[in-house]
Amino acid sequence: MAKASAICSEMKALSTYMVRAMKKRLPVKVAEKAKHHILDTIAAIISGSKLVPGERAISFVRTQGGKKEALVLGTGYMTSAINAAMTNAIMAHADETDDSHFRANMHPGSIMVPSALAIAERNGLSGEAFMRAVVLGYDVGCRCNLALDAANTLRRLEFDSHSFGGSFGAGAAAAALLGLNAEQMRFVLSYAAQQTSGMRTWRRDPEHVEKAFVFSGMSARNGVTGALMIEDGFTGVEDVFSGDPNYLDIYVDKPKRKELSSELGKRYEVIYTNIKKWSVGSPIQSPLDGVQALIQKHGISADNMESMLIHLPTERVKTVDNRDMPDINLQHLAAVMVLDGTVSFKSSHDYSRMNDSKAKELRKRISLAGSDMLSRARPGRQAIVEVTRRDGRKFKERIRAVRGTADNPMTQAEVEEKALDLLTPVLGGVRTKKLIRTIWTLEKVRDVRTLRPLLKS
Repeated sequence: MAKASAICSEMKALSTYMVRAMKKRLPVKVAEKAKHHILDTIAAIISGSKLVPGERAISFVRTQGGKKEALVLGTGYMTSAINAAMTNAIMAHADETDDSHFRANMHPGSIMVPSALAIAERNGLSGEAFMRAVVLGYDVGCRCNLALDAANTLRRLEFDSHSFGGSFGAGAAAAALLGLNAEQMRFVLSYAAQQTSGMRTWRRDPEHVEKAFVFSGMSARNGVTGALMIEDGFTGVEDVFSGDPNYLDIYVDKPKRKELSSELGKRYEVIYTNIKKWSVGSPIQSPLDGVQALIQKHGISADNMESMLIHLPTERVKTVDNRDMPDINLQHLAAVMVLDGTVSFKSSHDYSRMNDSKAKELRKRISLAGSDMLSRARPGRQAIVEVTRRDGRKFKERIRAVRGTADNPMTQAEVEEKALDLLTPVLGGVRTKKLIRTIWTLEKVRDVRTLRPLLKS
């Protein structure tokens, strides 16, 4: 048997923090932001249950059986915590509704919320414990990606960082709720490291099904599985982040190891995670903000608009340029915004609308251009929208801080408005409003299993 290597200071700090996180009261602003992301993710899960990836996930999990520990949201089906975490996570990223962390290059909410909820249900834990575990998942998952410089290094290597940090975060959230000790926490992180995978080949997935599994479902399954295995007595490597070989050095030449424990308990990553105002792909958020601003300031309409040119960071253009799916087709969504004055969940997922004659005609007047300047600009994902009217007048709007980002956060009322749009068609108005009220007072919920009647379709 190989001799155990010394535990690095970053791993000691991280595993100790994971043990103590469930006893640490969250700052008021952090708790408030966590509730925003929990509601936003639950709305993504339940609305996603009616989309193709969600339907596939529900169909699959029904064939698996398992001990009835946790609910598949949007249904009345109970299954094991592992299966529920995976299925709910797939539904959370069934389209482009869920949150995102720019620097860590991942969608933490769609992983952490389903993972923590599954274990909290299994063990009958409180809303406060659930919320603290979610916040811990954001902190650990995002830091693990930051240590790999995921947004840059992993992307160049064609690995998908969304599935990397997610496994660590899900494992941390689950392990904290299970009450594991520091050594067990380190084992959980080692099991997460062994399960990190994901290649950017998902880009060729035409229905968002494999992408939903890679971005979210796989990580939730991995983290919860690892934590439950360790709880049951499995052992492992005490420090996967140091020694020869180690996780960080395997993937990158110059890892940022100190990021693993940097400002733990002071810098909460949920604060720096973006909520999408619009239920569409991240690169489309700022252009829609810009189009709406031009409509409101200058009365732009389908009748008076001659042309529209949208400037995006160069690397984002291919992702949203006249795609087949309406929620990631920028030209189509800009046309819908001009026609309707807004973009709802329904309109952004309406395939028939893509064949509407007015939308098709307007789409022909809208073009995209890549900008290296915007690629370098910070904060990221900025956009410039230029419009020429039929009377020759030209207007331009630059969106620097996208609504819903840490630089321009949404209010509680805006988060609630988005949730109402996503949840009401599935749950109905009365139940949706009661669910929202309950999430806003989540710390008063003694057992998260009491939420189940509000989360069933």
